[in-house]
Parts: sequence; structure tokens; C-alpha cells
Amino acid sequence: MHASTHPGEPHGARLGQRLNWLRAGVLGANDGIVSVAALVVGVAGATTATAALFTAGIAGLVGGAVSMALGEYVSVSSQRDSERALIAKESRELSEMPEEELDELTQLYRARGLSDATARRVAEELTAHDALSAHLEVELHIDQDDLVNPWHAALSSAIAFTLGALLPLIAILLPPPEWRVPVTFVAVLAALAITGTVSAYLGGASKVRAAARLMIGGALALTATWLIGTLLGTTVV
Repeated sequence: MHASTHPGEPHGARLGQRLNWLRAGVLGANDGIVSVAALVVGVAGATTATAALFTAGIAGLVGGAVSMALGEYVSVSSQRDSERALIAKESRELSEMPEEELDELTQLYRARGLSDATARRVAEELTAHDALSAHLEVELHIDQDDLVNPWHAALSSAIAFTLGALLPLIAILLPPPEWRVPVTFVAVLAALAITGTVSAYLGGASKVRAAARLMIGGALALTATWLIGTLLGTTVV
């Protein structure tokens, strides 16, 4: 009754989880690109001072990375707490009413298209092997050996945001003052086109549409902050 597998072939659920992590990394990089780019372009609209641009960029990078890490840690911690609570509940039910749980597992396999006799046999064999794992996989879609790790999620988010944020920070600091904003615009839009294409590929969506959405949104954000910086720089200074 076991499906054949090939050595080294990734498990379906774990492959899906890896794709989700990769997609989250791309989104984190997008956040770093757009938020820090908008910040430094806004400051560049008000002043050409390299120290001010560097300070604003580093502050945005550090603040954004910490914020992303904290948000991801809290979110994933809540998810892991929920999964642990469900595992404890299922374990308690298996201990207190094993027959009812066996019937429930049988019904779940019937719902998947197995005949009554086959569903019962599969349920009995899986229960004899590892009842808790069988119920968690079929009923709750949880792998108790592969629970999400909030520290990994927080670190991944912080790294993704930082890598994305470094692009506009470098683009705004390296060129001469008169080229800083145009170079940053071009670098950011090119990066967003790439990340949009990658995220669309991972999600099976239209690459052109996803890239265009990100590029338009990024261009609007940069234009808005540059105009605000220019206006405030003119009126305040």
C-alpha cells in the first residue's frame, strides 16, 4: 500500500514548505527594496548630503529588518503553539477513546475514495504502526517532526529584507549627486522586475503581470517620496 519513491525525491509537503519559504524570502526582499529605496530617495529629494543619505538608509535597513524578524517570529510562534496544542489534543483523544479515533481514521480514508474494507485495513495498520502520526497527517495535515521554527523564520525574514535593502542603499550612495536618484530608480525597478518574475514562477502566475505590478507600485512609491522630500527640503531649508 506504500507509494513508490525515488532516492532523494523531496516529500510533497516539505517541497511545498520550501517553496513557501522561498516565496516569503522573495517578498521580504521586495519589502527591503521598496521601503529603503523610498526612504533614501525621499531624503535625496531634500538634501544631497551623503551622511544624511547613509544614516537614513542604515536606519531604514536595521529598523525594517528587526521589524520583519519580530513580526515573523510572533506569527510563526503562534502557528507552532497552535500545532503543538492540536498534537496534544489528538494524543489525548487517542489515549482516551482509541476505538472512536480508529473509526474516524477509517472514515477519512473512505472519504479519499477507498472501499470500506480497504479503508479499515489501512486505518488499522497505520494505527498499529504510529497512530498519532497517522491522525496528524490525514486529519490535521501536520508533521510532528517538521514543525515550523520561529527563529529560522525570523532570521530568514531579516536576511531577505537586508539583502533587498542593500541594493537601493548602494545605488543612492555610489553615483555622483546628480545621478543618485535616476540610478536608484533604474536599479530598484530592475530588481522588482526580477523578484516579481521569480515570485510569479513560484506561484504559477503570469510573470509579466506580476513584474509590472511591482514595478508600477515601486515607481509610484519612489516618485511620491521624492516629491515629498523635494517639497519639504525647499520649504523647510
